Amino acid sequence: MIIRVVNETVEMTSSNKQTQTDKLAAEIGDAILSGVLAPGTRLDEHRLAEQYAVSRTPVREAIRSLAATGLVELRPRRSAVVAEITPAQLEIMFVAMGELEATCARLSAMSMTPIERRRLQSQHERMGALVESDDVAGFIEANLIFHALIYAGSHNSILADMAVGLRRRLGPYRRAQFRSPGRLPRSHAEHERIMQAIVSGDAAAAHAAMLNHVSLVEDTFIGLTATRAA
Repeated sequence: MIIRVVNETVEMTSSNKQTQTDKLAAEIGDAILSGVLAPGTRLDEHRLAEQYAVSRTPVREAIRSLAATGLVELRPRRSAVVAEITPAQLEIMFVAMGELEATCARLSAMSMTPIERRRLQSQHERMGALVESDDVAGFIEANLIFHALIYAGSHNSILADMAVGLRRRLGPYRRAQFRSPGRLPRSHAEHERIMQAIVSGDAAAAHAAMLNHVSLVEDTFIGLTATRAA
């Protein structure tokens, strides 16, 4: 299972293999979360195609992809609009994500093979170099792989699939956190505690560290939106 989950994540995050639709969805999603596209804004396919110098097909596919995350609302016989995401809705998703990832971390501490533990440790070390070079884009991609290793390390395919699915839905929000000054080294420090707990086989500490990490991700995103609103 580790090969399938991690390979799917690598495929999804590889800059060279990202589709035009993936890149477009990320750009439009960032525009929504940064406030450039406000809630209720009509997403006109023709205008967006001109703005991003693409055909309408990838725009249409990107809008569908964003609808799956909840950032966009598709209305019958009408254009898509930027959705209004309430703090309560966002909290529900982050609570679910935290519980899923914390359980995966706990099971990984109990079930990972020595090779899987070394792979997680090596990925964490590679991310340290990205922090040193302040490579935000590279860290975001490596971050997805770090978490995918933990999902797969749980050796529970149901949990892993649920975690991957919800992470994709929360992807735009989790990516936005890295706009916060100093978030990269803080995230890496949180990963250090998670990784050490898993590698040492401390299931309780792994669960607590991951739960705290996801909670801080949510707090960082909420802080960004509050600053933007002010």
